[in-house]
Amino acid sequence: MSDASAENGPADDSQAEDIHAPPTSGVAPYLSVRDGAAALDFYARAFDAELLERYDFEGKLGHATLRINEGIVMLADEFPQHEAMIGNVAPASLGNRTTFTLNLYVTDADLWFDRAVAAGADAIRPCSDEFFGRHGKVRDPFGHVWSFVALKSHHGAAD
Repeated sequence: MSDASAENGPADDSQAEDIHAPPTSGVAPYLSVRDGAAALDFYARAFDAELLERYDFEGKLGHATLRINEGIVMLADEFPQHEAMIGNVAPASLGNRTTFTLNLYVTDADLWFDRAVAAGADAIRPCSDEFFGRHGKVRDPFGHVWSFVALKSHHGAAD
C-alpha cells in the first residue's frame, strides 16, 4: 500500500501543496469495519489503496483516509460503545449485510474483480456484459459490497 502518512498522523505537511492530503470538500463514503488494520491491508492489495492518513483510538483504528482509483474512502473500526454518537456499525453487526454498494468506475472491470477476489473478497456477481458496459460485484472480508463498472462508450440521447 502506498503509505503517505505516519502511523498516527496526517500525510507529510512539509510541502506547500500536499498531493497526499485528504480532501476538504466533496463527498466520501465512511466505512465502519471490524479489524481496521486488516481492512487497510486488504484495500491495499485488492484496490491498490493509498493511505493518506491514519489515527488510532482506544487501541483500534480511529480513522483512516484512503485514495482508491482517484476517489476517497474513509474508514474506522466499529466502536459499539459509541454508536449513539457515531451513528453506524460494521456490516458484521448487521449479519454481514450492508445498506449500500461502493461503485468503482474502472477501465477493466475484470482486472479489478479478479484482483479483489484474489485478495480475499467473495464474488457476488461475476463480471458480465451489460447494456451499459462490463460489470461485476464482490463482498469484501468486512462485509462491504463493491461494484466494478467499465462503461461502454457513451452516446447522447439524440443518438
